[in-house]
Amino acid sequence: MKFRYIATLILGLLVVQPAKAELQIDVTGAMREPMPIAFPEMIHSGFFVGQYGNKIRDVVIADLERSGLFKIINEKSYIQEFESMSEEPKFVDWQAINAQALVQSAVTEVDAKNLRVEFRLWDVFAEMQMKGQSFTTTKDNWRRVAHVIADAIYERLTGEKGYFDTRIVYVSETGPATRRVKRLAIMDQDGENHKFLTSGAAMALTPRFSPNLQKITYMSYSGEMPKVYVLDIETGKQVLLGDFPGMTFAPRFSPDSSKVLLSYASNGKTNIYEMDLATKNSKQLTFGGAIDTSPSYSPDGSKIVFNSDRGGNQQLYVMNADGSGVERISFGSGRYATPVWSPRGDYIAFTKMAGGQFYIGVMYPDGSGERLLANGYLVEGPTWSPNGRVLMYFRQDRGSRNGTAPVKIYSIDLTGYNERQIITPADGSDPAWSPLLP
Repeated sequence: MKFRYIATLILGLLVVQPAKAELQIDVTGAMREPMPIAFPEMIHSGFFVGQYGNKIRDVVIADLERSGLFKIINEKSYIQEFESMSEEPKFVDWQAINAQALVQSAVTEVDAKNLRVEFRLWDVFAEMQMKGQSFTTTKDNWRRVAHVIADAIYERLTGEKGYFDTRIVYVSETGPATRRVKRLAIMDQDGENHKFLTSGAAMALTPRFSPNLQKITYMSYSGEMPKVYVLDIETGKQVLLGDFPGMTFAPRFSPDSSKVLLSYASNGKTNIYEMDLATKNSKQLTFGGAIDTSPSYSPDGSKIVFNSDRGGNQQLYVMNADGSGVERISFGSGRYATPVWSPRGDYIAFTKMAGGQFYIGVMYPDGSGERLLANGYLVEGPTWSPNGRVLMYFRQDRGSRNGTAPVKIYSIDLTGYNERQIITPADGSDPAWSPLLP
């Protein structure tokens, strides 16, 4: 890790108005007005250090506002100007502009290579400090620190872990529809620090992070037949998973990163297998002539959700991790696909096809409480943020006569609001969200 905690400031000061409730947002509720937050310019000395402060502040603000839960008050309305971190807020000045929370921050140069960054989060109406931290980091790691600060603020104000210090692996798409080039790419969750992982010489699909963040599993057309591979992110080494004679696809890691689920198609039927990465031993989990695919473990590894046409129509099923106790959980109209268990274990997200439309939806693990969050000509492939409160997926509108419509990645929160596009250099599909970075 490129930065380290140097000190944690005092988390609680004297509460002036103890009768007031703790400032907090309920992220599970219905659509609400964003919380107004004041975030003055970072305290600094010197032009070049100030430039780092501006960049860090801009990223924190972008993270918080993109969540849809916070609105940064225009700094032109600020009355108080901070000159040092030891200066306490004049709460009446911040109450006058209706700020509910205040972020006080500073950046200083430690030496030619390192910065010290610190912040305090204040509850304006209770007149108390809610959070305070400081970091020392290399100058080239300023963006990472900004995401960590945004996560800390998000967690303190919502009671939920943040999701800003994360990465996304996805399929970057270029070229005409008849000669589409699809290669793996990786980026920060806000679209920055973009990097390609494969050359595009062989088509790559359905990438998935390992929970320990060291590897990616995906399907590739690099041989005579599509196969599942594992890619080491740091070394770039690619390894074929298993020695299945037929096509393998739809891979996903176990919660402890020791195993991979995949689908194996042979003799007109498709079944789910589990591969142990250490021993290379495989175990067949489903049997029969149906198409069983898109498996996903529950967070504790005890259950697996998948989709199957064994009942005559593509539906969702849950089974024990050893393949026993299969139960159907989807009973709505249409077809269901690409299920993925929330990191919290409370929901299963899915793609649904009904009435000529595609939908992104969620349901409880027993199949109850189905809710549809997004729809369109093509919306597909949901992936969860590590706190289980936001979904990412890809969207494509109906194509024109002269070409294929763009494919773009979007995010939406669990309530079905705040749909936002994630900007990528080219078209993007099949996103997979990483856990929080260590």
